[in-house]
Amino acid sequence: MDASRRGSAMQADQALARLGYKSELPRNLSMLSVLGLSFAIMAVPYGLSTTMYITLTNGQAVSVLYGWIFVSLISLCIAASLAEICAVYPTAGGVYYWSAMLSTPRWAPLVSFIDGWLTLVGNWTVTLSINFGGAQLILSAITIFNEDFVANAWQTVLCFWAVMIVCALVNAFGSRYLDIINKLCIYWTGASVIIILVTLLVMAKDRRSAEFVFAHYDASASGWPEGWSFFVGLLQAAYTLTGYGLVAVMCEEVQNPEREVPKAMVLSVAAAGLTGVLYLVPILFVLPDVQMLLEVANSQPIGLLFTIVTGSKAGGFGLLFLILGILMFAGIGALTASSRCAYAFARDGAIPGYHLWKKVNPKLDMPLYALILSTVVDCLLGCIYFGSSAAFNSFTGTATIALSTSYGVPVLVNLVQRRKAVRHSVFSLGKFGTVINVICVVWIVFACVIFCLPVSLPVDASSMNYASVVFSGFAAIAFAWYFSYARKNFTGPPVDREAMDTVDGVMAAPHSPTEDLGDEKVVKSNGSKSR
Repeated sequence: MDASRRGSAMQADQALARLGYKSELPRNLSMLSVLGLSFAIMAVPYGLSTTMYITLTNGQAVSVLYGWIFVSLISLCIAASLAEICAVYPTAGGVYYWSAMLSTPRWAPLVSFIDGWLTLVGNWTVTLSINFGGAQLILSAITIFNEDFVANAWQTVLCFWAVMIVCALVNAFGSRYLDIINKLCIYWTGASVIIILVTLLVMAKDRRSAEFVFAHYDASASGWPEGWSFFVGLLQAAYTLTGYGLVAVMCEEVQNPEREVPKAMVLSVAAAGLTGVLYLVPILFVLPDVQMLLEVANSQPIGLLFTIVTGSKAGGFGLLFLILGILMFAGIGALTASSRCAYAFARDGAIPGYHLWKKVNPKLDMPLYALILSTVVDCLLGCIYFGSSAAFNSFTGTATIALSTSYGVPVLVNLVQRRKAVRHSVFSLGKFGTVINVICVVWIVFACVIFCLPVSLPVDASSMNYASVVFSGFAAIAFAWYFSYARKNFTGPPVDREAMDTVDGVMAAPHSPTEDLGDEKVVKSNGSKSR
């Protein structure tokens, strides 16, 4: 590392110490790398491909295209709101830490505890949904060459576990190469979209009309009222566009995080929105018979779509292989964010067994036990598929609800506090901040309702959307831990509120003295020490 980079890293570590934490992770990620990580977690072509059955059921072309554009604009508002706060408090605690800092001292522990669990559950379930959908997609590739093949529950879950293990191994032993992996994701995704776009348009023998692409609406397959079906279909876009907030957990591995991470958040959403339009429009122009696509096993029709349009099994698999490559970037990136989130939350004692999960492996330079915890939790949750064939829809719904709500908490608290904390943010939204924040909160409340609904009616035990059940299960664990331990022992992030002020949007040094105790620094506030 050259002198300038060492200087930037030292300044970032000092700023982190003023926020109450000791730097334990190497700062070897760039803004482009964080942008790539966010882009990887959103994984636009992959996310839209694995959830395509949702919009084909609920409105078809209009829901696919305009639902994507609508949610992209909403996501820009949310990303900008979070970026504004992140520029003031750049720590791996992310929205959990921000919620504590923006709240009053009386409510900070409870608010941060709730938001921390929402974030953790959101991280775990978005990783789960990415890799579980990936397992279904991998198995659907077999049907390209063997139309009679239908994967059973055991085959699907075992494939999912294999994907999880590969992602975990890359995170554990390739942590030093995450910067390269995240950057490579941008180029792979961009190249894949161009290749798929050109191939489909050149090889398609039949094309839909412009009227179909931009104006066709058919919700007859959903069972929902026509107007309401459009909103149920928004899950496809909302699920895909969730990763931008997760990258805040990488703040302690980036130089100049107060500038680079907020910038990456907003740019990733803008890039994802544009990528989605470029990917969806050509697909709509060459879309085969919708009913045939909806009858595909495991609700993964993209491989069949590619095969029909190219007129070749090899061609269909080749295009699907590009999507599977994006899957691996997404799975690795999501598990990276999950492990960092578990690590950050554990070091404040908010998770049962936190003494273990907060440890950083000195040889691997990453929180190994937090990675193992995230992997095991996801592997266990995957077993829900044994009882519900619609488990993937439940996973996507839970991830979208948990992450959206976790993003909404600091934005809402910021509004209640009249946005005083972000007045000098280096990423200020200025006079538009209040309007943008209100749009975020209203959308998130609405999203929590619609994403608990099943994709289509009628439903039975196997096709029901169990998002609310999974969400409630984690809520029960969080409440049990809070009343048995955290209520008396958890004080939130280790921050001296009265001793801190903000200068140019970056937290200034505390006025109260600090004591050096060997390798740890103790901040004199509520008896909390930086961990």
